[in-house]
Amino acid sequence: MILTGPPKVTLRAARPRAYDGAIAAARTCYSPRVIEDSEITDKQRDSIGPLTFTAGHHTVFQHATFEFGLENVSRQFVWAFLHSHPFYNSEQSSQRFVKLGEPRAYVPDGLSPEARAVYEASIEKGWEAYARLSQILVKDTTEIISGIRHLSAAASDARRKKVAREAEKKAIEVARYAIPIGAFTSMVHSISGIVLHRLYRMSRSSDTPTEASVVIGEMVRLAKEHDPAFFERVGEAPFEGDAIVESRWPRSAAAAASTAAEIDAQLGSRVSLLVDHTANAEKITADAMRAVLGVDRAALSDDDAIERALSPGLNQYRLDAMDLSPYSPLSRVSHHASYTFLKKLSHTADSQDQRHRMTPASRPMLTLTHTKAPDVIVPPLIAASLEARAVFEDAVAAAWKAKETLLSMGVRDELAVYVLPNATALRFHESGSLMYLAHKWVMRTCLNAQEEIYRASMDELEQVRAVHPRLAKHMGPPCVLRRGRISPTCTEGEHFCGIPVWRDFPNIVRRL
Repeated sequence: MILTGPPKVTLRAARPRAYDGAIAAARTCYSPRVIEDSEITDKQRDSIGPLTFTAGHHTVFQHATFEFGLENVSRQFVWAFLHSHPFYNSEQSSQRFVKLGEPRAYVPDGLSPEARAVYEASIEKGWEAYARLSQILVKDTTEIISGIRHLSAAASDARRKKVAREAEKKAIEVARYAIPIGAFTSMVHSISGIVLHRLYRMSRSSDTPTEASVVIGEMVRLAKEHDPAFFERVGEAPFEGDAIVESRWPRSAAAAASTAAEIDAQLGSRVSLLVDHTANAEKITADAMRAVLGVDRAALSDDDAIERALSPGLNQYRLDAMDLSPYSPLSRVSHHASYTFLKKLSHTADSQDQRHRMTPASRPMLTLTHTKAPDVIVPPLIAASLEARAVFEDAVAAAWKAKETLLSMGVRDELAVYVLPNATALRFHESGSLMYLAHKWVMRTCLNAQEEIYRASMDELEQVRAVHPRLAKHMGPPCVLRRGRISPTCTEGEHFCGIPVWRDFPNIVRRL
């Protein structure tokens, strides 16, 4: 039986008198002192608020923040809409580390009894495959981790239990590929007031207009309850009907499959392919460094300039856990080199990849790009096991059959794709400057990173190293940057992967 229900939205925290705060901020621009919220009059609420909003001076509405608790929202909605822009902060329940028990998922209202039966049976099938894969894969993960941890016959019970816990987590991390993207998640989600206005305006523009309208509508209702003026005095209603630009494009199943095949041929064996970059990136970076420091080429060569920007030995900001590069005049020179990659990731891996908000992507609309035949990413651990692969392929085939059956019953694409698995393949372009890619590579070339994102990051580093070796020279996980410079070498503490990556990066073999 599936546990479902309406979204649960709570307003955990918000600025008092949010609207007056925006007006006070606007007035401060024309005052020699800071204007207090308590000084705002009705006349200013009626005039300054609408004037600034209509004129596009939206920064004043950014000072108000709203912290929401969200439960009973689908991972498809979070990926397609809530996390599809850079202006938010979320702490989300992890399928990698939280074992899933009973099926908890989004079930659309309005399905016929027959369609609902197909939908729910598909969700339950995905959960059954997840449970079975978790059992099968733990044997392999235990063997691999025992080897990495050098677990001997004389090992203590405490050490064996620790390996067993780690193996179980790795097993469910891979087994989750069978879970439907309609699975529920929960999170703490914080946004500014202007972003809430924008989400409300665009709530029907993504792959999940029905769910988004309900969730965002409830967020707006709570914001109005907290401070009625924040939406009643300014703002625009959501776009509807033909005003939704994305809804004007007809879906073609044949074209979706053709596009997927074309991209796969272009990618070849890569997860991420460099398709464009700043041609003179090394020279531009060096020139920018000289301009920052006020020196000429005779005083600072290109090689020395690049080293000062990117070497952890010379620029110790690169060793700091807080990612300080955007705040350093010297480090910001790495912002001028940009790279664009064509990528192919599973829905579940990209849900993590998109959290790197400063390396944005033009992600596909799944309602327009889903194919008639199964199109998934198969994790290597599953591919290596005949038993696991059989369970996985059966679950994937069943999910696609359910999706196609729902479509034949008149269910909209928007609702039918919720039954697709986390393994569903996504293809897209992603771009970023070296400054933000460097931080991403620090986080995602660590062996504790999700496997797909790790492989994508290693692909990217290899290709950047080929075109701009001086810029890529000092890229890698924390242990590589920190070795011999700062202690400890590994920042993962008790979660150390067990492999001294720093000794031979990037020539390492990832086993799990």
